[in-house]
Amino acid sequence: MARRSENILETIRMIDEECLDIRTVTMGISLMDCADTDIEKSCEKIYAKLTDKARNLVKTAGDISREYGIPIVNARISVTPISLLASVSGGDCVRYAQTLDKAGKELGVNFIGGYSALVQKGMTEGDRLLIESIPRALACTDIVCSSVNIGSTKAGINMDAVKQMGRIVRECSELTADNHCFGAAKLVVFCNAVEDNPFMAGAFHGISEPDCVINVGVSGPGVVRNAVREAGPDASMNEIAEIIKKTAFKVTRMGQLVGMEASRRLNVPFGIVDLSLAPTPAVGDSVAQILEEIGLEQCGGPGTTACLAMLNDAVKKGGIMASSSVGGLSGAFIPVSEDAGMIAAAEAGTLTIEKLEAMTAVCSVGLDMIIVPGDTTAETLSAIIADEAAIGMINSKTTACRLIPAIGMEAGDHLVFGGLLGEGPVMPVKKVSPAVMVNRGGRIPSPIQSLKN
Repeated sequence: MARRSENILETIRMIDEECLDIRTVTMGISLMDCADTDIEKSCEKIYAKLTDKARNLVKTAGDISREYGIPIVNARISVTPISLLASVSGGDCVRYAQTLDKAGKELGVNFIGGYSALVQKGMTEGDRLLIESIPRALACTDIVCSSVNIGSTKAGINMDAVKQMGRIVRECSELTADNHCFGAAKLVVFCNAVEDNPFMAGAFHGISEPDCVINVGVSGPGVVRNAVREAGPDASMNEIAEIIKKTAFKVTRMGQLVGMEASRRLNVPFGIVDLSLAPTPAVGDSVAQILEEIGLEQCGGPGTTACLAMLNDAVKKGGIMASSSVGGLSGAFIPVSEDAGMIAAAEAGTLTIEKLEAMTAVCSVGLDMIIVPGDTTAETLSAIIADEAAIGMINSKTTACRLIPAIGMEAGDHLVFGGLLGEGPVMPVKKVSPAVMVNRGGRIPSPIQSLKN
C-alpha cells in the first residue's frame, strides 16, 4: 500500500510540476466508403461520417481528464489520405479541405490531419490535384493539416515530387504571409511516413488501419529532464540511459491507461501509444534542456547528436517495456519553434540547420518547425527536403521537413505563431544554388538495404 501511494504521489508531481500530459487523443477515421464520382456528394458523406464517429471524442477526452486528473491537451482527428478520394471524384480538392475544417470545428477538435498524398513512387491524377491545391486549402482553413510522403526505403525518393514540394511550401507561406506564414506550419513533407501517427501536422489514417481507431500521443520532456537532474553529474551515461528508460516506462503506462479507457467509452478499437517527447514553449518542457541536463553546455554543441541518440533509444526501450501497443513515431521530437531550449540555442548561433540535420539521423522525425529567410528559393527548399529524405531512406526511419519561409524576413528576425507552435528565430540558409540537381527530376533509386525479401 505504501508503494502504491508513493507511485500516485510521483504521478501527481509529474503532472503538477514537470509538465507531464497526454498531448493528444487522436481518432483515426477511414473515409474510403465516402468516395464518390461527384465531389459534392463525397463531401456530404465525409461530413456525415466524421460528425457521427467523432461526436463524443472531445467530451470523452474531457471526462477522462477530469476523472483521472491527467491533462489531455488536444483531441484530434486523422483521416484517410484525401488524394485517394480525389482520384475518384476529380474536381477542386479545396472542397474536401473546407468540409474537413467545417466538421472539425463542429466537433470541437483542434486539428484534423489527412489532407495528404503518398507519392513516393509516382503520382495519380488525384495526387496531383491534391498537391497543387495544398496552398489554397491551408490558406482558407484553420484546423486542416496536410502531409505528402515523397520517399521511402522501399521506393527511393520521388525527385519530381520533391521539386514540386519546394514550390508548394513557398506558396503556403506566401498565401498566409499576413497570418505569420501559418499555412507552411500545417504542412509536413515525409519520407517513410507511418500510418498511425497521432501527432500533427503529419497525422493521417493509413489504408491498412481499421475503419476507426483511437491513438494516443504522450509527452513528458519535463519529467525526463527532472529525472536526469536528480541523478546528478556523477552518474555514468549507461546509468542515465537506464533512468530515462524507467521514466519512459511510467509515462507510457499512463498513456496506455488513457487510450484504453477512451477506446472503451467510445466503443472504438485502441490502436497505439506514441511516446514522443514533444516539447512546448513552456518553461521546463524542452528536449534541448534534457540534452543540456545530460551534460551539454548548450544544445547544438559537440556531443549533441550522441546525447540525442541515447535519449531517443532509451525512450523507445522504456515504451516497449510498458506496452505492446507502442507505435507512431515514439522518441524525441526537435521542433525549433516549439522548444524553449532549441529557440535559445538557435538564437545564440550554437544550433544551425546543418547540425539539426545531423541530429535528425538519430531522433524521431526531422527538420521540424524550422523558420528560414523569406527569400529562400523553392529549389533550396526542395534540396533541404531531399537531404532529409535521404537520411530517412538510407536509415529505414521516418524523417520529415516542416519548413516555414518567413516572407519579408531575413536571418536573425523573429516569427511568432503563438500557442503550441511557439515562436522562433529565422535561421540562416546557405545561398549556394542546388537548382540543377533539383530540376533534374526523376527518382533517386531505393538503396541496397531495401532488398530484404
